[in-house]
Amino acid sequence: MLETSARLLRVLALLQAQRDWTGAALAERLDVTTRTVRSDIDRLRQLGYRVHSTTGSAGGYRLEAGNAMPPLLLDDEEAVAVAVGLRAAASGSVAGIEETSLRALAKLEQTMPSRLRRRIDMLRSATVSAAGAGPTVAAEVLTAIAEAVYRCEQLRFDYRDRAGAATRRRAEPHRLVYTERRWYLLAWDVDRADWRTYRADRIRLRTPNGPRFAPKEPPEEAVAHVLRGLGQSAWRHQAVIRLYEPVETIAAMLPPGSGLLEPAGEGACLWRTGSDSLRDLTTFITGLGLPFKVEAPQALRDHLAALAARYVAAAS
Repeated sequence: MLETSARLLRVLALLQAQRDWTGAALAERLDVTTRTVRSDIDRLRQLGYRVHSTTGSAGGYRLEAGNAMPPLLLDDEEAVAVAVGLRAAASGSVAGIEETSLRALAKLEQTMPSRLRRRIDMLRSATVSAAGAGPTVAAEVLTAIAEAVYRCEQLRFDYRDRAGAATRRRAEPHRLVYTERRWYLLAWDVDRADWRTYRADRIRLRTPNGPRFAPKEPPEEAVAHVLRGLGQSAWRHQAVIRLYEPVETIAAMLPPGSGLLEPAGEGACLWRTGSDSLRDLTTFITGLGLPFKVEAPQALRDHLAALAARYVAAAS
């Protein structure tokens, strides 16, 4: 019985590692007869695994998705990757997933060999997160939006803007974009006949979804479009800063979601960013320690001029 159980685990691992197997190939890998392979496949089906089989000279076996989640077999690297991902999810920006992630992580670590637990503990103790805290989004909202993107179904929802005003929207969803602090939806607004970026935590979905639609392509790649939109509407003060370093250098210094970078001649770039506070924006820009010039807005120039006068007076 022990030998049979061990062989079943080997059969399952082979089916998960490769999409299609012939009976002869499985029998050769397991050093058994094709009749034994058929018996093992039947046992896996009894355990809840859906294994599709075809007959004939080109026949074989394929592991398919089922109605319930059966046990998975992970190799060392896969197990570590899943554990690290679950721990990150437990402190992430998706509401309601923290407890579920910790339960799954506890189950995974309970069955891990000690060498893998040590690797995860070392990684955890040596790592700190620099990601800022952002608003959380309900997991069911994200999955509902993702399903509408996949099915090309129009979304109907109530949306609350930065000022707190509520509007009702109809939109054709294109992509969900995550900036490490917030989730955004890039969609074609049906009533405004234009592309819009919505913060997912401000969306209250209405059911059922609207009619299906033919997908449209935005004027630029989804992430770039969202970041450009953030500089134009997400903040009270939108700014355009000329930085005198190449785009590649600046991109390595800025956190994701801080704005959009564009080349602006040799050795310079434009940074479209913003903030709800001129003081915070000034602190961040000067903290880069780079020469810069404010292209817009005038309010930021005036704020910098007042600071400069205050510093000169303090120094004298």
